[in-house]
Amino acid sequence: MSDRYPGGLIRKTPPTITPPSGGEGGSASGIWTMDQVAYCIKEGTWPKPVLPKELYSWGRGSFGTVGDNTTTTASSPVQVGADTNWSVIFGGSYANYAIKNGALYAWGLGSNGALGLNSITSMSSPTQIGALTNWASGEGGKEFAHAIKIDGTLWGWGINGEGQLGQNDTISYSSPVQIGSDTWSKVSGNLDFTLLVKTDGTLWSMGINNYGELGHNDTTRRSSPTQIGSDTNWSAVSAGNSGSVALKTNGTLWAWGIGGYGIGGNSDIIDRSSPVQVGALTTWDKVYMANLTVFAVKTDGTLWAWGYGSWGLCGQNDIVPRSSPVQIGARTDWSDVKATGNAAIAVTTTGELYTWGDNGNGQLGQNIGSIVDRSSPVQVGALTTWLKISGGANAGSNFMALKTT
Repeated sequence: MSDRYPGGLIRKTPPTITPPSGGEGGSASGIWTMDQVAYCIKEGTWPKPVLPKELYSWGRGSFGTVGDNTTTTASSPVQVGADTNWSVIFGGSYANYAIKNGALYAWGLGSNGALGLNSITSMSSPTQIGALTNWASGEGGKEFAHAIKIDGTLWGWGINGEGQLGQNDTISYSSPVQIGSDTWSKVSGNLDFTLLVKTDGTLWSMGINNYGELGHNDTTRRSSPTQIGSDTNWSAVSAGNSGSVALKTNGTLWAWGIGGYGIGGNSDIIDRSSPVQVGALTTWDKVYMANLTVFAVKTDGTLWAWGYGSWGLCGQNDIVPRSSPVQIGARTDWSDVKATGNAAIAVTTTGELYTWGDNGNGQLGQNIGSIVDRSSPVQVGALTTWLKISGGANAGSNFMALKTT
């Protein structure tokens, strides 16, 4: 019997699709119509090619943070090993993490168990955490980190004096421990607190709360995940230095916590203990906070910053703080932005890499020594093959990036 009939195909079983992980890969089985293919591509669920990716790192080398088996500071990108199958990178405070083939690796400062290797020993090259190969994403804080497995479960390790790991205690852990049994989609930690988004779109937090950074309309510390409000349309979070920012699926941007230097983005320096919308725009696509500066990319590809302006962090060719979003340059092809300490990094859709801000440890990657700061984005080299970037917690001074071979 033929599966074909005039005008189309008879599908005995519905086609199935496994979405890409980290924007690439995935699978699609069954017989697909052109309309179905077009829809899935539009929604970003259609499988994308898995490109070979090399890992590069630079900046402060103390504790082995660069990952090149030394403790030497690097003022230009240095390849970490020879592998080309890295897929996810995320930084902490003097520690870095990366995933390849689902396995999780860590290197850098090991104090308080920050590397998750069941020790407090620092490592100068990527060392696998356990033997599992089902890790999907993560984010590092100050001597602690969280990672999410492909099943959505959340795991944490490192220092926990403020309950930032979410274990309902203040005990530090030197290897990954699961936080409850819920499933999560996003996590971000910085100094002593953590922000999270569940797979149901709800927003949660835990840890220190001196400035209302947990978003619960108080300054009470929490040692386990506690829901912020009741909205179910949160899509991204970023924890900074006592401040928080988050995006909703409707493109709105929200901030709370410490208001110093105007990081709340609403033309004031007021601390807020629950989420407040930044302006009225619905075109925000990505957001990242490090220290007391916020960076964001809009859906039109423009790049914006506000908050602490020292070292030129706001990208305006000066060192003036801004209390509301200001556009950096006129380009409309920015893809992502991250930061670490007082330096920022951004990548364009054309694969160019840019940095600006503090260069005290060569973290700008410009190979210009450690005394030249930049107050607006400057391209790192001339390559156009950069794909992904990583920042780090407040005290960090090291960047990572993935590029195609």
